[in-house]
Amino acid sequence: MTVGAGPWLRAATVAAAVALAIASPDTLAAPVTPGAATAVPWWVWPLALFVVCFFLGIVAVPAGVGGGVLFVPIVGGFFPFHLDFVRGAGLLVALASALAAGPPLLRSGLANLRVSLPLALLASASSIAGALAGLALPATVVQVALGCTILAIVALMATAKKSEYPEVGKPDRLSVALGLHGVFHDAGAHRDVAWQAHRTPVGLALFLAIGVLAGMFGLGAGWANLPALNLVMGLPLKVSAGSSSFILSLVDSSAAWVYINQGAVLPMIAVPSVIGMMLGARIGARLLRVLPASIVRRLVLALLFFAGLRALLKGLGIWN
Repeated sequence: MTVGAGPWLRAATVAAAVALAIASPDTLAAPVTPGAATAVPWWVWPLALFVVCFFLGIVAVPAGVGGGVLFVPIVGGFFPFHLDFVRGAGLLVALASALAAGPPLLRSGLANLRVSLPLALLASASSIAGALAGLALPATVVQVALGCTILAIVALMATAKKSEYPEVGKPDRLSVALGLHGVFHDAGAHRDVAWQAHRTPVGLALFLAIGVLAGMFGLGAGWANLPALNLVMGLPLKVSAGSSSFILSLVDSSAAWVYINQGAVLPMIAVPSVIGMMLGARIGARLLRVLPASIVRRLVLALLFFAGLRALLKGLGIWN
């Protein structure tokens, strides 16, 4: 049974109205370049943000990437908002989608608590350090670092191979001690699949670094969680995807509180972004059944490459 779009649209309208009432027009005037605030009415930007995030949500689900990975470079590069506000909203965008997906993933057994909790603990701690470092650095330095990171993500996504059922040799002692093993039912293959993690120390170190990047740039870390769990630690692809979404809900919440505490989350930016992304994701989930993910994935890679290049050139002062 499908739910009509009427209640969602009414909720979006009410939430957007509340956001516009909370945030005054003067709030956005500071990050906008001189003369831009008078040239364009202030209410145009939240409306445009909602529309852009709606289409990003449609693309993100079939492509298998988190909304924050698309949100931060595109909005940060093409909207007149300060990058700190964009990163704060980006974490809320990634957090909202992860929280929505978490409970059903746990119920289905695709998200494993024994795997998720120790990795999320390390990534959450390092994401706080990353968020504090990102807010302390000059905006131009963060723009350059963001551009380099996005271009590296493009290279990783373009070359990474996905293994449905990785071959795991002898498990290491740490994975045995933590009980990083289990069985899940693969409905597509109509069989139960037993799995065992390995290379656990390397995985823990990787998640420390992933947390720093997630907090510093507000990207969310789904783009890095999945290959780390699947290719490095040897978890099946479906368990990796499910556990990655659950880890996101813990990591992004830690970093988001830093941005909220520092006043880097504006309702005028965050509310239309979250609502637009969630509404678009509902359509993207339906398209996932009929649209080849490879086509959308190429589109995402092109968008990320262009946005990452713009962020790099903007930070270097070449393209403002």
